[in-house]
Amino acid sequence: MFINNKNYRTVWMQDNYVYLINQQLLPHKFEIYQSKNHIDTANAIKTMIVRGAPAIGAAGAFGIAQAALKFNGDNIENFKNHVEKAANILKSTRPTANDLFYAIDFVKNKIMNNLNFEDAKKDSVKYANEYADWNAELCRKIGEHGNKLIKNNQNILTHCNAGALACVDFGTALSPIRIAHYNKKNIFVYVDETRPRNQGASLTAWELAQERISHAIIADNAAGFFMKKKEVDMIIVGADRIAMNGDVANKIGTYEKAVLAKENNIPFYVAAPLSTFDINSKTGEDIPIEERSEDELLYIHGIDENKIIRKIRIAPEESHAKNPAFDVTSARYITGIINLISFINTNIF
Repeated sequence: MFINNKNYRTVWMQDNYVYLINQQLLPHKFEIYQSKNHIDTANAIKTMIVRGAPAIGAAGAFGIAQAALKFNGDNIENFKNHVEKAANILKSTRPTANDLFYAIDFVKNKIMNNLNFEDAKKDSVKYANEYADWNAELCRKIGEHGNKLIKNNQNILTHCNAGALACVDFGTALSPIRIAHYNKKNIFVYVDETRPRNQGASLTAWELAQERISHAIIADNAAGFFMKKKEVDMIIVGADRIAMNGDVANKIGTYEKAVLAKENNIPFYVAAPLSTFDINSKTGEDIPIEERSEDELLYIHGIDENKIIRKIRIAPEESHAKNPAFDVTSARYITGIINLISFINTNIF
């Protein structure tokens, strides 16, 4: 992705350190977070310094490489136990995103076949980089396929952030929008603010501004208003996990948008790599839903007139909140799933 006219990936590894664009500070401050070990990387995932299913998958893959490199024992069995413990720590950070589990197991299973742990250490970096490169290429291809669905002069609604920041590069839902823009199509994007963490207002809008793609931030509750006025031609969202029947877990509020789209005869697309499909989830009922801290609802972050980022409470002191991070959209509300090789019509599920 282009940031200040320079190309960046969301997460990468160099000299045993993992580097991540710090998404806690965006859009007000662009800063690279440096993680020195797999515990740091796990914390970055947990605290949403990095977020988005494919991005935390890549971070998890690099975290396994960090753990492997830090091993200072003397036999392969101890090495395997060390890596297994690191994998469990990394997996415990976010329970809903399937890409995290897929990426960690990809690197772990590759290096567990080594008979020599020194070779396994080297291979861990190779396979983590291989996963990140693969992820970036998948997202580019998602963009190419999704671009075919976008016509000139269309208005597109998106929810949360499924852009390059949520992946290694390009994004999922934003990848077709990017490719359409690169192909000189005139498009306009409605950006749901996406409470409670405001990833739409803070991250998606920031990415679109960097690429000079026309857009407007709207309140989450305004989406139906614009749909009914026929100002939305299609909706594209990402996914954190897709069940085998086509049900999709994504950022809280996605389900509402899908139901409204169905009511207003608007195509509703999900863009996701194959790593987001979970063979162990037969339906959406099998997908665990992360419950995050109530503080995300009770407080809000922003920048004041002195350019200082502050956290302020917006609810009464005696009030509490419930904060599910995701919801599940039934396949019947989804027009299709855009992936790297094809367009999957959800009528097949």
